Amino acid sequence: MDSRTLTDRLARAVEQDRVPGLHAVVVAHRGEVVLEHYGEGEDFRLGEPLGHVRFTPDTLHDVRSVSKSVVGLLYGVALADGHVPEPREPLLRHFPEYPDLAEDPRRAALTVEHALTMTLGLEWDENVPYTSPANDELAMELAPDRYRYVLERPIVDEPGVRRSYCGGATALLARLIEKGTGSALADYARDRLFEPLGITRFAWTTGTDGTAIAAAGLRLTPRGLLAIGGLVLDGGRDVVPASWLAAALRPRVRRDENSSYGYHWYTGEGWVGAFGNGGQRIHVAPPLDLVVAITAGEYDHPDQRTARAVLDEVILPGIER
Repeated sequence: MDSRTLTDRLARAVEQDRVPGLHAVVVAHRGEVVLEHYGEGEDFRLGEPLGHVRFTPDTLHDVRSVSKSVVGLLYGVALADGHVPEPREPLLRHFPEYPDLAEDPRRAALTVEHALTMTLGLEWDENVPYTSPANDELAMELAPDRYRYVLERPIVDEPGVRRSYCGGATALLARLIEKGTGSALADYARDRLFEPLGITRFAWTTGTDGTAIAAAGLRLTPRGLLAIGGLVLDGGRDVVPASWLAAALRPRVRRDENSSYGYHWYTGEGWVGAFGNGGQRIHVAPPLDLVVAITAGEYDHPDQRTARAVLDEVILPGIER
């Protein structure tokens, strides 16, 4: 493939305003970087304005809910290390600090796998803006005990039946990792995932109590995102166990007509991926030997079309099959 073709296609898309708010994109095809673009624009660290930023290869960027998929990988690493419970184990057994909740037989039936697939069956709403306390993810962070907040939510569905997008599920998984390893989430991520991948620049935004915001607080460079995508493409590289990766990427609950959800990763026909609010994306297409990392600034926009346009209009049509 001629990388100039992709560069020209992207330049036209930017000029024609078909990819508004695009901050960066890096593409690896057959193991080689064939496109790397950095733009500029207004950016935020969660709700904190960062002003106008000129992005470079070293600029950290919120990856928002891509954080969830990273936690999914970390859970598999911790499981192989013997630090966290198997997916089929009862969830509340590992939160003994809430014996009153475990007395409810319906809550006692919750498993770790229900958290991994976001099928807890608990009342949870993230459809309102993430600046509103009516959003359960923000309410969880404002609560005196974020884990109790999640686990005591009203039961509205049979567990395991329907996926309901839930940052609280990720917080529970992160807590299990921290309990089992004795390390803060960011420290464990650095030692067991990022450093083995050569990722030296990252940050994990914390709540007011100093605990990592597991569901949305990770900040990486686009090259860091690409490295995680490359790990997934390569079957784990002995960093994440291949058996866990296969389990995580297996479709477990239908999301829509084109995609399903595994263990904190999205899956579709010929691709797997991680998505984040604003247009953050890891797209891995094994049949094409392709990894794409995208960052953008369309946070909370109702129509976050930039990442999709970059993939569908620029990259995929220009890739040799």
